[in-house]
Amino acid sequence: MVVTGVTLDSRAIRPGDLYAALPGANVHGASFVAMAVGNGAAAVLTDPAGASLLALSELPVPVLVVPDPRASLGPVAALVYGHASEQLTMLGITGTNGKTTTAYLLDSALRALGHVTGLIGTVETRIGEDRIKSVRTTPESADLHALFAVMLERGVDTCTMEVSSHALALHRVDGVRYDIVAFTNLSQDHLDFHGSMESYYLAKASLFTPERALRGVVCVDDEWGQRLTRDSGVPVVSVSSRQDRRADWQIRAVGQGASEFDLIGDSGELSLRSALPGDFNRVNTAVAALMLMAAGHANDAIETALATDPHVPGRMERVLGEDFPSIEHASRSRMPLAVVDFAHTPDAVAAALKALRHNTSGLLIVVLGAGGDRDAGKRDAMGAAAAAHADIVFVTDDNPRSENPGEIRAALMRGAIAQDQSADRPSEGRIREIGDRAAAIRAGVAVAGVGDTVVVLGKGHESGQEIAGVVHPFDDRVELRAALVDHASSNKPSAGHERGSTSSDVIRGEAR
Repeated sequence: MVVTGVTLDSRAIRPGDLYAALPGANVHGASFVAMAVGNGAAAVLTDPAGASLLALSELPVPVLVVPDPRASLGPVAALVYGHASEQLTMLGITGTNGKTTTAYLLDSALRALGHVTGLIGTVETRIGEDRIKSVRTTPESADLHALFAVMLERGVDTCTMEVSSHALALHRVDGVRYDIVAFTNLSQDHLDFHGSMESYYLAKASLFTPERALRGVVCVDDEWGQRLTRDSGVPVVSVSSRQDRRADWQIRAVGQGASEFDLIGDSGELSLRSALPGDFNRVNTAVAALMLMAAGHANDAIETALATDPHVPGRMERVLGEDFPSIEHASRSRMPLAVVDFAHTPDAVAAALKALRHNTSGLLIVVLGAGGDRDAGKRDAMGAAAAAHADIVFVTDDNPRSENPGEIRAALMRGAIAQDQSADRPSEGRIREIGDRAAAIRAGVAVAGVGDTVVVLGKGHESGQEIAGVVHPFDDRVELRAALVDHASSNKPSAGHERGSTSSDVIRGEAR
């Protein structure tokens, strides 16, 4: 018997594949063994429960039974696909926020340095110049090792990966040993899966073990990063943007809110520029620089390679007036700054709004929702973060999934209003609820004028909105662009500025 591939999907079986019949949320994969064998499966891997389902079946192929087949699947897939990852330089990034941006910064810089690269993450999978939309941040282990084999066949020499906490807890990256790993930060998210921040942290920290990595880079701006430098089972270098933190490398901004910064350590100094706004993107850029340094690249080459904007989809992505050639230049010049960002945790919402405040002379207007069937405990805090840092907040739907959208919005509203109450500030007219996301985006643009910023948070690069089990086409960037075109084409003063300077000044003063 020769096994030539591995899959968890009985419908995707090709002759010679090993079919992994794993327990599922609703149905055991063993229920589909007959289909898999009929499609050419050469063998079956399952657990005792799966084996009992097959007891009455006479299968013409071997059945391998192990206590935890998911834990065995990664090493098995690595073996079947020739341990392809061992022949690539493997870079892995984990953390609550910043994984995607840091991965794109690395991939862009590596290409500039002459490498043929692969990228696996939330937005897409890249193999050289080919791009495939991602289903999840980190693929299942069988698919992951198959991807490595394809990358190797196509001349890729370096693969950059986002490594999610789910992937680490569910054995998706088993069988991979990364050359360099990085930790960006940890804040509340995914507690519906992990149950506690401690469990969430331990999942992330498991990437920093000799079985999974050789060495690492850790941002110590938060307490979790500080703890990880002590807990790590592999050598790490630390970096911080905070002057009250001891770290191997310090980030020193050049001017208030500037994108240029110095990265200073005992072994040298780099002059870097963040292509994206915000303190957190200086950190992401610094982490990418240290990973490149650990990979053996020279400081001057790193400075040049990281200077180019990598264009990270849905991460501080601007919808520009130059995108509207049909609109007269005078009308385009009156458009507000318009931005889409994936921020969907309290810390990320606060960081995005603080970053945009530096670039906003007028009102900072945010459109924000929260996903359903996910960590419900963060919703009040997300609303509070929006109210604390924006002048006008439009609470709307994100991906309600199977939950009642009104209940999700109520939690965000509760947090926003409580924040205003604690600051002794009226919420009426400043905190607004519009369930329809497209209508909320249009309303946000309608109150904006010259010098103002409209930022739509939560969905970023996503091109669909899931409501009651149905995914509807929806892209924040498309909706924001359409709202801007309609607004500019009307050639009318914005609703916000029609109220007169007194009302606008009140909002500006109270929000700050």
